[in-house]
Amino acid sequence: MKLTVKMLEGEYWWGGSVANAEPMPLSASTMGYELDMYYGYNQTMPLYISSLGRYIWSEKPLRVSASEGEFRLESEADIILGKGGDTLREAYLAASKKYFPFSGKTPPLKFFDTAQYNTWMEFDYNQNQKDILEYAHGIVENGYAPGILMIDEGWQKHYGIWDFDRAKFPNPKAMMDELHAMGFKVMLWVVPLVNCAGREFFLATEGDAWGMIGGAGGKNYFLRTDDGTPAIVKWWNGYSAILNFCKEEDREFLGRQLDFLISEYGADGFKLDGGIIGMYNPKRVINGNQTAYRPDDLNIAWNEFGARYEYSEYKDTYKGGGKGAISRLQDRHHSWEGKGINSILPAALLQGLIGHPFICPDMVGGGEWSNKYVEGFKCDEELFIRMAQLSALFPMIQFSWAPWHALSKENQKLCLDAARLHQAFGEYIKEQVRASAVSGEPILRHLEYEYPHSGYESINDQFLLGSDILVAPVLKKGERSRRVVLPEGRWLFLGETEYEGGRTVTVDAPLSVLPYFVRAKG
Repeated sequence: MKLTVKMLEGEYWWGGSVANAEPMPLSASTMGYELDMYYGYNQTMPLYISSLGRYIWSEKPLRVSASEGEFRLESEADIILGKGGDTLREAYLAASKKYFPFSGKTPPLKFFDTAQYNTWMEFDYNQNQKDILEYAHGIVENGYAPGILMIDEGWQKHYGIWDFDRAKFPNPKAMMDELHAMGFKVMLWVVPLVNCAGREFFLATEGDAWGMIGGAGGKNYFLRTDDGTPAIVKWWNGYSAILNFCKEEDREFLGRQLDFLISEYGADGFKLDGGIIGMYNPKRVINGNQTAYRPDDLNIAWNEFGARYEYSEYKDTYKGGGKGAISRLQDRHHSWEGKGINSILPAALLQGLIGHPFICPDMVGGGEWSNKYVEGFKCDEELFIRMAQLSALFPMIQFSWAPWHALSKENQKLCLDAARLHQAFGEYIKEQVRASAVSGEPILRHLEYEYPHSGYESINDQFLLGSDILVAPVLKKGERSRRVVLPEGRWLFLGETEYEGGRTVTVDAPLSVLPYFVRAKG
């Protein structure tokens, strides 16, 4: 189906893919916006909602362009233009109720209590037991509260062996026991990909006659092409076969491996990476033959597979809105511009507006690991602090670079202050989580969502945490003051000094301060 939708005067739109958040909101002045959801990544929904209460929905991926005051949309399913009211909030709630209702189930509240810690930026592919334990002890010894610890890529011998590399992890059970005793929950990074050579690949493709990987002979694992051979896909670590979670045998196969990690070592859950809709796109199958499965269905099946684990997190989902899962932003650069700190908030605002309220921002300092290997690289400590402050009043905050390695003593304290600010608002954040699990409303909110038709449509550098906390992070290098648009009402700067709303104010923002306001009661 094809549909053209003309934008109305004064109408603004949000939607599509979080990976393409920077142009939002779209309007009659937008030129050159294009999105093909079959190649989408990060969170993607076949949904657009407008400030005038209209919404666009399709059950299948959309191909979208917007310019000269109109949307041009194409889908293999019907494209619905609906109206939920006269505001952005009404459009969102109407679409959510009809197409992606929330169940009331919350992720474990442990995700929101304290910071989350990830081992990637410290060790990248050299994950190992000794260094991970030292990192965990450093967290506690430097004043951070233990929380969820994610052991990232590199703990396995190679892709397709879902067990610890014993050369790097001589006693994984002892490591897990020590981390648990310190108060951590431990999640392991996994992908649905298997190296295209070696014992595991041979047994999984040619039959498991000896029961060596937990099954009988004649198994037909992996996504297959029309001629029955495994579909080989290109991804960021080379070329691999990929499991097909539309098939029960593939679900059972990986389920056995992950259940073993839980029962044998005490893993608490999994960071599920890869399985991007583009990986499953037949046009990206290296051996060129079509497959019998739709890329969107394959990605949805991968994400539904992971939902069986209480502690789970996804980065790349299609139609994941309303599922109540932890949704992580893609990696950001250690920079002020481009895909750096400036891009985090527009993406996070869009996450909430397409049905993903339980937001995990990228790692403080930026998770784009190759930055560290650029000749002459030096950590920008001011940027690191401002990234920590930006995340402090998100639903979650995630550290990876150890601040006690990256920062001066003075700036280490400022980073710890950001982590403790998140903890200080922990109960309020969990209240928002519980409410959002039922209503589906964003936890991190655009001002236009909460205060419609007030001229706030294009404000992408402030946000509301729930209804009562207004946050205006510093996103430009060297700034030590911040202009803040205050909505109607009375607001307490840093919870203390009162300001009357309905105007723009300028507040001091030294490096030690994240500007935020608490709604005055009474």
